[in-house]
Amino acid sequence: MEQRRYFFTSESVGEGHPDKLCDQISDAILDSCLKDDPQSRVACETFASTSLVLIGGEITTQTFVDFQSVVREVAKEVGYTDPSYGLDYHSMAVLDMIHSQSPDISQGVSGTGLEEYRGQQGAGDQGMMFGFACDETEEFMPLPIMLAHKILLRATELRKNRTIKWLRPDAKSQVTVEYEGHKPIRIDAVVVSHQHDDHISYADIKNGVLDQIIKPILEPTGLLDDKTKYFINPTGRFVVGGPFGDTGLTGRKIIVDTYGGMGRHGGGAFSGKDSTKVDRSAAYMARYVAKNIVAAGLAKRCEVELAYAIGVPFPVSVMADTFGTSVVPETRIEEAIKGIFDLTPAGIITTLDLRRPIYKRTAAYGHFGRSEFPWEKIDKVAALQREV
Repeated sequence: MEQRRYFFTSESVGEGHPDKLCDQISDAILDSCLKDDPQSRVACETFASTSLVLIGGEITTQTFVDFQSVVREVAKEVGYTDPSYGLDYHSMAVLDMIHSQSPDISQGVSGTGLEEYRGQQGAGDQGMMFGFACDETEEFMPLPIMLAHKILLRATELRKNRTIKWLRPDAKSQVTVEYEGHKPIRIDAVVVSHQHDDHISYADIKNGVLDQIIKPILEPTGLLDDKTKYFINPTGRFVVGGPFGDTGLTGRKIIVDTYGGMGRHGGGAFSGKDSTKVDRSAAYMARYVAKNIVAAGLAKRCEVELAYAIGVPFPVSVMADTFGTSVVPETRIEEAIKGIFDLTPAGIITTLDLRRPIYKRTAAYGHFGRSEFPWEKIDKVAALQREV
C-alpha cells in the first residue's frame, strides 16, 4: 500500500451545542420510557430555539413520563440556567406534540405482519448501517475524532466545576491530523470555538482555552510540534450561542456521533430511537463486530455494513471491508461474522442488552470509543481467531 501523507480532520460539538441539547433531550425521554417499560417503542424528535423546546414523534409505552420535567432537567444539567443565554430551563416554553407509533410499523416489528415472518421480531425500518474500528488508538477509534471529543469533555469539566467561570454551554472543536498511510504522525491544526460571557478579553479567552483545555489533552500524545496551528474563537467573539444563536434539532450531528467522517455512514441518526430501530441498534452491532475483528488481529482497520428490510427478521446483506489490512481474505471474515454474531434484530437487542435506560449518556461526546457501553466489548476475539 502506498504510504502517502495526507491530512484528515474531524469535529466534535459540546453538550451545550443546540443539536446536541436536542439529542440529549430525545434520549432522556427514551430512557424515561425504558426505565419502567423496557418494551417501549420510541421515536422522539426535539427542536430547540430561543426560549422554546418542542418535542414530537411517536411513543408507545405502558408507563407515564412527565415530559416537561425531563426536558427541563436536561437543559439544567447541560447548563442553560440563565435567561441571558437565550434558553433557561426554568422559564422556557416546552411544547409536546408526541403521538403513538403507527400500527403499520408496529405489526412488522412485533412479528404480526406477513405470514412468512409471523412470530419473529422484524427490523423497525429498512436501511444500511456501518460500523468501523481501527488500531490507531487504544479505543480502536480514529485519532482525530477521539481528540476532538476529549477537548470538549475537558472544557465541560472546567466549566461545570467553575475552574473557568466565563465559559458558557455551547462549544465546538476540530482536530486535523497528518497521516502517513494509516499511521498518525503529527497534529497539524486545532480549532476550538467556545461560548463565553460578555466582557471577557479575547486574550484571556485564547490563553485560557489553549493552556487549560487544549494542551493538557494534546501534549501527552507527543504529536504537537512547532508547526501545529491553533484557531481559538476565530471570529473573535462567541457570546450568543446555543438555541438562541442557532436552532437545534435531533439527529443533525451523525458524523460527530460516529467516526468523525473516517468510515461510511448509512445516514440514520441514533438519538431518540429505541432498539427496535436498526438505524441505532444495527449500527451499534456493526461497531461491536468491527472492533472485535481488529482486536483479534485479523485487520488493522475494518468497516462492517449490515442492511435490513422493514419487518424482516434477518439482515439482507453483510459486508466487511478491511482496506487492504487484513491477514486473511475478507470472505473468510464475512463467513466468521455470520457464524459468530446473531445479527437478527432480536439477537442484537439480546446480545447488547439494549432495552435498558442507557441512552442519554450516549448523546454527547460520541457513541463509540467509550468502554461504558456494551457494544464496546471485545469478548469475541477468541471465537473469531478460532473461526478464521
